[in-house]
Amino acid sequence: MNRLDTHTGALGLALQPSHLAILLPALGAVLVILAVRRSNTAASVIVRIAGLLGLLAPVWLVWQSMRGGLRPVVATVGVPVASTEMTLPLNLHVTRTAIVVSVAVALVSLVVQQFGRWYLYNDPRYRSFAATVGLFTAAMQLVVLSGDVVLTLVGWELMGWCSYVLIGHESERAKARRASYKAFIVTRLADAPFYLGLVVLASWAKTTSITGIIQFWTGVPGHALTFALLCIVCGVAGKSALVPFQDWLPDAMEGPTPASALIHAATMVAAGTYLVTVLHPLFVLSPRACLVLAVLAGITTVFAALLAFAQHDLKKLLAWSTVSQMGLMLAGFAGLPDAVKPDVVLLHLLAHAGFKALLFLMVGWLAVLVGGTIVERMSGAVVTHRKTRWFVGTGLLALAGVPPLFGFVSKDLIIDEVLRGAADGRTASYVSAVALLLVVPLTAAYSMRAWLVLAHRTVLQRHQVLDVVDDSYSVEDVGLMDMLVEGEPVDEYGRPLRQPEPEPEPEPELAIPRPPWLTRLGLGLLALASVAGGALVVSPWFDVNYLHPQWLIVASGLLAIAAAGVLVRVLSLRTTYGDAASRLPLGLRSFASRGADVDRLYVALVGRPVEALARVVARADALIERGVRGLGTGALALAGRGARAHTGAPSFGLVAVAVGVVLAGLLGVTLW
Repeated sequence: MNRLDTHTGALGLALQPSHLAILLPALGAVLVILAVRRSNTAASVIVRIAGLLGLLAPVWLVWQSMRGGLRPVVATVGVPVASTEMTLPLNLHVTRTAIVVSVAVALVSLVVQQFGRWYLYNDPRYRSFAATVGLFTAAMQLVVLSGDVVLTLVGWELMGWCSYVLIGHESERAKARRASYKAFIVTRLADAPFYLGLVVLASWAKTTSITGIIQFWTGVPGHALTFALLCIVCGVAGKSALVPFQDWLPDAMEGPTPASALIHAATMVAAGTYLVTVLHPLFVLSPRACLVLAVLAGITTVFAALLAFAQHDLKKLLAWSTVSQMGLMLAGFAGLPDAVKPDVVLLHLLAHAGFKALLFLMVGWLAVLVGGTIVERMSGAVVTHRKTRWFVGTGLLALAGVPPLFGFVSKDLIIDEVLRGAADGRTASYVSAVALLLVVPLTAAYSMRAWLVLAHRTVLQRHQVLDVVDDSYSVEDVGLMDMLVEGEPVDEYGRPLRQPEPEPEPEPELAIPRPPWLTRLGLGLLALASVAGGALVVSPWFDVNYLHPQWLIVASGLLAIAAAGVLVRVLSLRTTYGDAASRLPLGLRSFASRGADVDRLYVALVGRPVEALARVVARADALIERGVRGLGTGALALAGRGARAHTGAPSFGLVAVAVGVVLAGLLGVTLW
């Protein structure tokens, strides 16, 4: 019996490619932790080999799916639990969309590992970083390929722990520690109702299989389903940084830039969006849950886009952009017509994974070159370092939704479907449509602002260019006699009589830091995906209505993008750093940089009441403890007083009683 069918790619073993997609990144992490003690080079080789093999595993699944050898339901390690009360199949569920998302996760992770080796070359904690990235990737792959809510929870929680470690990588800095604490606490707070929702879904269906849960609840819609989905929306809002849990994600910028690229592009924040697409048949049965999700996501996408435009740090601009894009995806999901599959949302998830990973890594590269990510440092960065220009430009164009890039295709498809849902009279679609129409020009505005800052030329640079142009056109009339009179005196052989001054030694050129060619190749792959990824709409992998676009809506969107770009360009003129946001009042910019002071609101509404309650509990506990100790002390004091009052000599009555008892005993024994 053949173990491998070379035609279909089917594997006749218990271990399947879907297992390998999860296990290989985790195995690389375990090897780095257990086998590598000091060598960063050895650690980087291990995680990159594991990452490459982890990418080949979902590519193998692509081959199987195209050839008909795909095994859609795959058992995991261990014996599934089954009883009359609950069934835990613990299976993986491999679908076509899951395979494509898995490929994107593996690709982004591999590029991040490549870039991280260069970016953290001399970091003494590089090994822990590389291992955590591998574990993070395995956790996300488990969520993507899971067919069981128990496995989903394992991956979900493991991602939360990995994000805590990566954000707090530079733990000697107080800001990094605080950001990691905030990310962990906020997401854990949102996860509490998330667990409750999954428990309700699984306990009523008497199975933890996602397919079984959907089949059961499809026939039993009602208030219990709405309650469970609202709890899940809360958990998704925490993971995807929707209002009111949005503040942890921009603060997570305190982690290393490669970690930010991984968290923002293909893991963590994308997990919630992917999970709701898996549970889409249940959301169709609960209009109230869809409406709540549409409101939260709609507010988030517009609010975060406004804050992104006013950020003074370009890395935080990208962070708020991620918050806005997550809101856009979830608003689009909530606004889809009931009969439309959520494949358009997954398309934008893939597009976002490509261009957002590219942008974060390029900002990290430029930060190494210019020494920071604030506007003053980043101004003119792509002019000075021209090799970064095309990568950055491609990422920002895809983010802004400029055709024919992937970001335009996926965003336009979402807007088309949401507007069709609004035409059908869905309330959630109305809310989502308003938010999406507002966020399109806002996204173009902050993308254009970032580009103008990065491509800004200083006054000196502009004058140098003008001087070169003027010199190229200047022609002077010089007579022959003037040349002979004013020429250099020579000897009979035509050699100058005056020895020329020796030319100064050229100054040694400084080596400009640049990632190795493999890393640049990975960045090129992300840029290529951002440009040509829209071709997925014509593939059989996604069920997307691309044959009937609403051209009026497309044209209106492009006009809005162009108008926003022109307006931002006008505002950037005659500014020191080419920053259109510098026209805004300083107080407003500071307010935006502080995240609209949501931190203070958290402290006022949550932190201080909890601290006050803790103080009350501590005081009550101290009183109880003093009371318990007082009882013991009082008993000891009373015993001491009794001991002092007692002489130690037996009284006459006590002696008489004792003698009487002894005599009675003797008489009883004798007479018996």
